[in-house]
Amino acid sequence: MYAILIIYIILNIYGFLLMYIDKNRAKTNKWRISEKHIWIVSILGGALGTTFGMRQFRHKTKHKQFVILLPVLTILSIAIYVYILVNLS
Repeated sequence: MYAILIIYIILNIYGFLLMYIDKNRAKTNKWRISEKHIWIVSILGGALGTTFGMRQFRHKTKHKQFVILLPVLTILSIAIYVYILVNLS
């Protein structure tokens, strides 16, 4: 049970950091993190951190797919993780 919670926390920290790193790279015209990579992390459970990162750093906020789908994915991933944690207890 704790392993699942730790994985969830790590994925969300990683999603948050991805948005921070990609925003900084966008400012300095450096190699960027692919949107595919950001989506994979979000789908695996890091959507909450990615959404916070998007809002905190104002990154990808002009992309409708991120603005609309990330919050939906966040709610869905929280529901899935809560369901898993409750049923493993």
